[in-house]
Amino acid sequence: MSTFSALNAASTALWAAQRGLDVTGQNVANVNTVGYSRQRAELQSIGGSTVPAIHAVSDGTGGGVSADTVIRIRDAFMEGRAQVEGANSARLTAESEALGQIEMAFREPGTTGIQSMLSEMWSGWSDVVNHPEDLAARSQLLQRSETLVAGLNTTRAALDQQWEQTRAGLDTLVADVNAAIGSIATLNQSITRATQAGLPANELADKRDVLVLQLAEQVGATSTPGPDGSVNVAVGGTTVVSGNSVIKLAVSGTSDPDAATAGDPRIITAPGGTTVRVGGTAEGQANALSDLIPTYRRQLDGVAATLATTLNGAQAGPDPANGELAYDLAGNPGKPLLTTSDGGPVTAKNLQVAITDPVGIAAALLGRDGAGNPSLDGGNADRVYQLRLSTTGVDAQYRENIVGLGVVAGVATRNLEIQGVITNQVEGARDSVAGVSLDEEMTNMLSFQHAYSAAARMITAIDEALDTLINRTGLVGR
Repeated sequence: MSTFSALNAASTALWAAQRGLDVTGQNVANVNTVGYSRQRAELQSIGGSTVPAIHAVSDGTGGGVSADTVIRIRDAFMEGRAQVEGANSARLTAESEALGQIEMAFREPGTTGIQSMLSEMWSGWSDVVNHPEDLAARSQLLQRSETLVAGLNTTRAALDQQWEQTRAGLDTLVADVNAAIGSIATLNQSITRATQAGLPANELADKRDVLVLQLAEQVGATSTPGPDGSVNVAVGGTTVVSGNSVIKLAVSGTSDPDAATAGDPRIITAPGGTTVRVGGTAEGQANALSDLIPTYRRQLDGVAATLATTLNGAQAGPDPANGELAYDLAGNPGKPLLTTSDGGPVTAKNLQVAITDPVGIAAALLGRDGAGNPSLDGGNADRVYQLRLSTTGVDAQYRENIVGLGVVAGVATRNLEIQGVITNQVEGARDSVAGVSLDEEMTNMLSFQHAYSAAARMITAIDEALDTLINRTGLVGR
């Protein structure tokens, strides 16, 4: 190596060390930046000329070092795992939250729950058994029945409101997804242009990966590498981002919980209208809309229908065992205790108390006594009171529904806890590769600092050698 070529090698060493310090400083500055992947300057030796110069006296040993390339440290496999596990965790979170809200709507166990209201209503019938002639006992029974019906109405309204809020949340989620899809396409275009021009695009790629991971949690998106640094994003097998081209999503289906059917609402492509099999939060919300909430609405409606059938049959219909009728305090045959506000089939939404006069409570099995006066016996009230013990009655049905809800919610919570552990493990493994370690960066900083000092010292030594060669060669006796 000639003296002047050594200066070139030393200058490239200075530049490479400076580039390494710059990259280390960038890593340290972004140690807390969400989505930032640590970077590394790739040092490569510059080989000597393969064709020696005409007057060369020795073979060249090399031209120094190059640090032109700065790469992102990331594991593509762990990125894919993070997308999948993040989507699973988001789906289970949405389902667990939906079940938690359903439990809050039923308010069990507690003094404001339907089970407590049922017990108080049956207790009212017991009071009428003991005092069939007492209008206060009958009035209290009507009030407790109205409280029970109001509890059913309130619970059904809470479930309907939850459905509507979840539906609106799904619309908002899809709007956010479409915005993220557009941003990813724009970043793809910028990264492609930078890559083709030889410009750095690591920070742009980090921003894009954050958006892809966000899409994975929202709709279960996955990504695959594309040309010139771009990525293609797919949701349920449907490609929504290819380079800078996008396909937007939309929500299809009714906004009325009473009109919802199985699988409705759903996510579709816009345009095209093709159903997309989503994951993540969108899948959890869609399951809540098409399965979870409608299931417990139907169960609550079933409880209301059983209650109406049970009380109306005992109040106004003949006893199935012996055909006996029930009579009110005026000696008239009993009338239905419960009816609907709209004349349609009984649901927890339209159920109401039909009798307003306590005299209309059919507590007696005999219409008139021997003297022709209205009977004051409480035989029918006692028959109604015993219905609370039926293994197929409204109490047993409601308890079965609540126990089932508790089991499903408990399983969902447990599954979310297990998935949380898996997701944290994947995130930890991903961060161990792409995350910034201050200890490692401190070591790199010292290494580049000493390399810079050594290269500077080499330039000083070469300068002294050139001074001797130029200014002192040929001088004798000095």
